[in-house]
Amino acid sequence: MIQHNCSRQGPTAPPQPRGPALPGAGPIRSSGPPAPDPCDYEGRFSRLHGRPPGFLHCASFGDPHVRSFHHHFHTCRVQGAWPLLDNDFLFVQATSSPVASGANATTTRKLTIIFKNMQECIDQKVYQAEVDNLPAAFEDGSINGGDRPGGSSLSIRTANLGSHVEIRAAYIGTTIIIRQTAGQLSFSIKVAEDVARAFSAEQDLQLCVGGCPPSQRLSRSERNRRGAITLDTARQLCKEGLPVEDAYFHSCVFDVSISGDPNFTVAAQAALEDARAFLPDLEKLHLFPSDTGVPLSSATPLAPLLSGLFVLWLSIQ
Repeated sequence: MIQHNCSRQGPTAPPQPRGPALPGAGPIRSSGPPAPDPCDYEGRFSRLHGRPPGFLHCASFGDPHVRSFHHHFHTCRVQGAWPLLDNDFLFVQATSSPVASGANATTTRKLTIIFKNMQECIDQKVYQAEVDNLPAAFEDGSINGGDRPGGSSLSIRTANLGSHVEIRAAYIGTTIIIRQTAGQLSFSIKVAEDVARAFSAEQDLQLCVGGCPPSQRLSRSERNRRGAITLDTARQLCKEGLPVEDAYFHSCVFDVSISGDPNFTVAAQAALEDARAFLPDLEKLHLFPSDTGVPLSSATPLAPLLSGLFVLWLSIQ
């Protein structure tokens, strides 16, 4: 359904109670200290476990290039609508089209984000951005999660009108950044691990989880084809802002070479800065080509988190 650009209107099941369950969290007794705020994910987790929660990072920018939660880095030919995320709390869909007629390379032209209904915290909210239209509000004109007690736990603000929007969903420990650069949209997210894992077998197609499907990945030979400007010129342009020749640098070279637009250097630089801000482990900031030259990974791969995915819901009495 997603690949064919069908609409998705959020959950069809009854509203879920409260926020994502925290491992080891049982019912809250009425006596003793006040109950943790169910719409403050980080505070509730830290109070229950005496440590901050774990977070994951995913990004999509440029051609698009996708950095998955598990530090896989793919250059993709995905065309049409594809899900970046599809779990119990969030749905994010990116719609891409070719950069030029007959080209394998595509760019994201539209992003749709659905924050699903959460009892006591938020009403369902939809954010939709298109090239040359980055609104500073949700689809219904609001800038928060609604009139529920925890409505302020979802907020939206513009950091640069028309080109940079940030959405903070404190009730699920999530921050999203959307940017427009060089006629394309970039997406970056920092999300709590429990939230990222909360999906069923039917929701297995998520670019942030599994990266691009093998059939949708551009090979090295395709990435090295002659573009609008030479690779040497593109390398010089990208080197100014990306001195480390990592995945972000090579993505920049590809985008600038294919498009001939130096502004694509900004998209790669911004994606790297988002990763620097969002990654819990900066040793995984720079990703480099493996010996085969096809996949990109960090020196210390993160073990997959795809098995045994489940979610428990916190019940407050």
